[in-house]
Amino acid sequence: MATLKQRLSETIKTAMKSGDKDTLTYARTLHAAIRKKEIDDRVDLVDADVQKLVSTAMKQRQDSISQFKQGGREDLVAKEEAELKFLLTFMPAQMSEAEVRTIVEASVAEAGATSAKDMGKVMKVLMPKVQGKADGALVQRIVKEKLGS
Repeated sequence: MATLKQRLSETIKTAMKSGDKDTLTYARTLHAAIRKKEIDDRVDLVDADVQKLVSTAMKQRQDSISQFKQGGREDLVAKEEAELKFLLTFMPAQMSEAEVRTIVEASVAEAGATSAKDMGKVMKVLMPKVQGKADGALVQRIVKEKLGS
C-alpha cells in the first residue's frame, strides 16, 4: 500500500496530465506544507504525521468557510469546500457518532473518571484511539456529556 506522500505525488502527476488545475493546486499546497514541515523539523514524515498536517489544514479550511459564509463570500466558500473535500481523501474514514460514543464510554471506564475534573485523564486515554478518525470537537462534546459537565 502506498504511503500518503506517494499517493500525493501520484495525484500531482495525474492532475498535471489531465489538466485539472484545481486538484493540482490543492495537491501542490499540501505537498509544500509537508516539505516545509520536513525541512523545518529535519525529519522524514510518516503517514501519521502527514495525517496531522492534513487534519490541521482541514480545520483551517473549516474556519475559513465559516468566516466566508459570515462575510457573504459564496465564491470563496465553494473554493474552500472543494479543497476540504480534496483533503478528506487523505484521511482515514471518519468514525460515526455511535462509534465515538462507544470508545468514549470504554475510555471513561479505563481512566476511572467520575466527574468533569477527570476530563484530562479521559482525553489522554481516548485521543490516541480516535486521532485522525474523529472530529476533536465531537469527541470533546461527547466526553463532556458523559462526565456531566
